[in-house]
Amino acid sequence: MGTAVQPQTYAASNLTQRPVTLGVIVGNRGFFPAWLAGEGRKTILEVLEKAGIKAIITPETDTNNGAIESLAEARLCGDLFRQHRDEIDGVLVTLPNFGDERAIANTLRFSGLNVPVLIHAFPDDATKMDLNNRRDSFCGKMSACNNLRQYGIKYSITSNHTMSPTSEAFMEDLKWFAGVCRIVRGMRTARLGMMGARPEAFKTVRFSEKLLDHAGISVETLDLSEVFGQIERLQDNEPVVQTKLADIKGYARTAHVPELSLYRMAKFGVVLDSWMEKNALDATAIQCWTSMEEYFGVVPCTLMSMSSNKLNPSACETDIVGALAMLALQLGSGRPSALVDWNNNYGEDPDKGVVFHCSNLPKDVFVDDIPVMDYQEIISKTVGKDNTYGTMYGRVKKNPFSYLRLSTDEFSGKIVAYAGEGEFTDDPIDTFGGYGVVQVPRFQELLAYICDNGFEHHVSINQARVGRMINEAFNKYLDWPTYYHR
Repeated sequence: MGTAVQPQTYAASNLTQRPVTLGVIVGNRGFFPAWLAGEGRKTILEVLEKAGIKAIITPETDTNNGAIESLAEARLCGDLFRQHRDEIDGVLVTLPNFGDERAIANTLRFSGLNVPVLIHAFPDDATKMDLNNRRDSFCGKMSACNNLRQYGIKYSITSNHTMSPTSEAFMEDLKWFAGVCRIVRGMRTARLGMMGARPEAFKTVRFSEKLLDHAGISVETLDLSEVFGQIERLQDNEPVVQTKLADIKGYARTAHVPELSLYRMAKFGVVLDSWMEKNALDATAIQCWTSMEEYFGVVPCTLMSMSSNKLNPSACETDIVGALAMLALQLGSGRPSALVDWNNNYGEDPDKGVVFHCSNLPKDVFVDDIPVMDYQEIISKTVGKDNTYGTMYGRVKKNPFSYLRLSTDEFSGKIVAYAGEGEFTDDPIDTFGGYGVVQVPRFQELLAYICDNGFEHHVSINQARVGRMINEAFNKYLDWPTYYHR
């Protein structure tokens, strides 16, 4: 029988699943109560454990109260961080008292890390302002930020200037910062797969592979002729094909789909899985219009939907930067992303619109838990209904969402973006494919920005609020100019 494709499985992208690890610097300053540093260290480590975040920190007995103050302690902590540089995703600087700003800056310099940094300060108790209890972290945080700015070290700050580490608000800040770290880590090492050539009519999905490579992002390519050749060698009764066929039938309602189309999808899925596993791909972008339909006889939407739903984002029309944006949103939220068109106005409401694709949306976003598989009504007009089965039909459920568009701007030599947040509504609409009605604050201003700056009509969406994470990660740490629409 001699199939060229071996059974493969792949888990969700390691970029999303790997827990966040933070290097921790506890600040201290000699003429403030040192016991506060020791107590603060204990508290912050308990909070990090509760948040599911791993901490890299100098042993408590190696420094004064387990904190960092002197030059020697800064070198000790910097060396420790450098030894764990492959594990550390970000650094938390916490100030139980004023803290020594030089030691904090030196530690980060000695570590050689290039990761996000969060500066946190404990609050004072207004009833305990004597010499034995006062913190002055309020003031110390400003000094620490001033020194980091002088050192050229980028950093983030908490939502309030001082915060109790045991508060719910600080826990939310930690989750936000962990998302920033995941996005930065993921964007610097992402591996993307492009299956097929750019559709002839879609110049909007062109991109600069060189700009992506310069940012640490790899693009692996596979021609559709190779895909179809590998599929040719697969037999219907092979276990790997039967397993994928069962997966498809369990994922969507397929009662009205021809068995021949389902087998074609199953074989395509086997090849897709194998390619992703072999190349350790975090996301993919796949050619569709209309080579897949004319020469293979299905649309790849269902397999792309399944991939996105398993946290391996897949964008259609070889939109590589669309797939990258899907990945970035997913890294922030831990939930599947989708690629849609900003497609239609919604009546006369200037802040509402319709988003649409034909579609390959992950079922996580749909109102129905098990979406309907059908044929692609638009392409069927030219290639015939029987060659276009495999689309995911359904409405996107009412939820807050974030949107993101990335683009490689060769004229500026930069990766650029816009991002923001809105709501999927339950306003009435009757159409086909994957669709939803959105409400975006000052939507007309956003649309004008998109057109004025030549952004594509595709946009990546995720049903979570992660716009601020994206803005922080892209603008501050990745140096990708990003317009954050609020």
